[in-house]
Amino acid sequence: MFFVFKKTNYKNGFSIKSLRLIRRKARWQKKRRKKRRKPNSLEFIQYKNQALATAQNKIAHFNAFYKFKVNRVTIKNQKTRWGSCSKKGNLNFNYKIALLPPHLSDYVIVHELCHLEQLNHSPAFWNLVAKTIPQYKKIKKDFKKISIL
Repeated sequence: MFFVFKKTNYKNGFSIKSLRLIRRKARWQKKRRKKRRKPNSLEFIQYKNQALATAQNKIAHFNAFYKFKVNRVTIKNQKTRWGSCSKKGNLNFNYKIALLPPHLSDYVIVHELCHLEQLNHSPAFWNLVAKTIPQYKKIKKDFKKISIL
C-alpha cells in the first residue's frame, strides 16, 4: 500500500484564497477605523477644558460651604449622564456642563458634590442639596426637558 501526498493550498485549516480575503478585509477595517471618530469627539475636545474650569470653579465655590473632601475631578464624554461620584471621592462630569445655563450647571455640581456625603438619593441627600440650591425641585423638572445627546 502506498500513499500519494498532494500539495494542498491550506494553511492552518484555511485555504489560501480565504486567507487573502481575511487579510484584505482586515486592511479595509483598519483604514475605516482610522477615518471614523465618535460624532461628538471634536466637540468634546473643544469644550473639555472649559468644562473642567467651570467644574473646578463651581466646586471650589460650593465646597466652601460643604467642606467635603474631593479627590479628583474628571471631564468625560458620557452619553447618558451629566455627572457621577465614586466612593473614592472622584467627581466625573459630562463636558456638556460647559454648554448649560449657569443655574443648571450649578445644580449638577452641587448634586454630585452632595453625593460625597450621601451616596444615595435619600431625604438627607436632598436636604444637603437644598442648603445651596433651594429651588432644586424646579431645576430637576427643567432637566427632564433637556436631552443630553
